[in-house]
Amino acid sequence: MSWLLFIDESGQDRGESPYEVLAGVAVEDRQLWPLIQEIGKAQEHFFGTRRYQQRDQEAKAKKILKRKTFRLAAQDGPIPGIERRQLALQALTDGANVTRRQLTALAQAKIGYVEWVLTLCQDYSCQAFASIIPQSAQRSMTLTDLDEVMRVLRKDYAYLFERFHHFLNVRQRGQMGIVIFDELEKSKSHLLIRQMEGYFLRTENGRKRARLVIPEPMFVHSDLTTLIQVADLVAYIISWGVKLSRMTEPRREELAILADKVLQLRYCHRTLGGDDIWGFKLIPSLIPAFKA
Repeated sequence: MSWLLFIDESGQDRGESPYEVLAGVAVEDRQLWPLIQEIGKAQEHFFGTRRYQQRDQEAKAKKILKRKTFRLAAQDGPIPGIERRQLALQALTDGANVTRRQLTALAQAKIGYVEWVLTLCQDYSCQAFASIIPQSAQRSMTLTDLDEVMRVLRKDYAYLFERFHHFLNVRQRGQMGIVIFDELEKSKSHLLIRQMEGYFLRTENGRKRARLVIPEPMFVHSDLTTLIQVADLVAYIISWGVKLSRMTEPRREELAILADKVLQLRYCHRTLGGDDIWGFKLIPSLIPAFKA
């Protein structure tokens, strides 16, 4: 038995997004395929087709949940489900000749789909983890030895693995954790593998966590992997819609319902001493602290 942690990012381009987020969605292996099937049914229900894509491109959260989507969804009243699905499919099929009502239907379908997917994740006992970094966070490296820089795992990754390990350890069932990333440029993937190896094999905390978290990650294409797309949605909603203590940037209020859904997925464990261990961590600085 194992838990698979699907990881994706939001805000890494350091553009308009208020927070940079590294998010993971964990699902138990026996629940994975049933959940994927249900998400496929949701795509069919809202868009009239499975493997929802927009003009042959991956349906990224920044496209599905951009501000314009909510404006279009509100420009007319709610469209009944069957008609909405038909109009949404027409908009996806022939975007060059799309009508106002088709745009409204597609926008309403996008929002409804995301809310449904987050509900499905809760139904299938998924757990969400996230490292949240303000765009103003200190990031400059102070290490001068290139080899050392290559082996130091960034704080947001280290904290994410820490919380995932805590979740696995609390369960006390001998279940292993498998880490799955959206495929990066090959050189970046090699770098991340090397940094994870340095963390899990050469640091005290990492060696402890390697007992439950397999140190070598897997890489997949996000446009072909359903749960990576879900992690992308979670990361984006956290960046723009979640507001935790000490998160001072304003949030997009139209994302409030979806943000509440994401918070319901957030891992939390109350210790015997009455302290809460949360799966989301706000990190004020990315200066590496986990050295070999």
